Amino acid sequence: MAAFLALAPAMPSLPQSVTQVYQQVSQWLAQVISAAGLYWAQVAHSIASLPAQVQVPTTLTTSAVWHLALYWLLVLVMVVGVVGAVVPALPGISLIVGAIAVWGLVAGFAGLKWALGVAIAALVLSLAIDYLAGVLGAQRVGASNWGQIGAFVGMFLGLFGLLPFLPTGIPLLGLLLGTVLGAFVGEFLHRRELKLLLRIKQSAKVGLAIVVGTLVGNILQGILALVSLVVFLVTTWPGT
Repeated sequence: MAAFLALAPAMPSLPQSVTQVYQQVSQWLAQVISAAGLYWAQVAHSIASLPAQVQVPTTLTTSAVWHLALYWLLVLVMVVGVVGAVVPALPGISLIVGAIAVWGLVAGFAGLKWALGVAIAALVLSLAIDYLAGVLGAQRVGASNWGQIGAFVGMFLGLFGLLPFLPTGIPLLGLLLGTVLGAFVGEFLHRRELKLLLRIKQSAKVGLAIVVGTLVGNILQGILALVSLVVFLVTTWPGT
């Protein structure tokens, strides 16, 4: 508006003759209209030239959008892997290693040395934990192969709600109860040489030991999986 006022002429002082006043006002109005037209023409020209003056960022290309979408999809897969590391019968750290490998194939393995190395180490440790928490934990209380097989079968049936007397609808609860019951039944069927009370006591001890060992092992595997996910996020966070 300041430019418009600068273009407009100043209002002249009124002369003595009415004819002269009319002519002066007509000329002044014509100059005002001309100045207003020039001002708005300049405004229109400035608006029309804005796209050429404003630098629009070109980093967010279609390829970048797909890479970002794939990144967060793989992060979601890794979160599922963390849950799977805690919940038996679901893929755990192996899912995280696979997701990191897929991202490496797409974006390159140059910045994935730490993330991939930690994930592979966590996978190896999880296998060792599976063995130590399951087999060795059961063997410490004298569990037989029957008890361990029964625990696995009971875990499977409890997890998927196939036990007729466990219609809880809660997979984790069915999993725990199914594992205890399966280990107890398997061990009870194997220990025919023991008296009934000793047979029941040994079977209950085996069932409890297998469940406790499994829970401790799953918690440790969940921690390893979470560490793998955090290392991946820290080393590959978008924009870093």
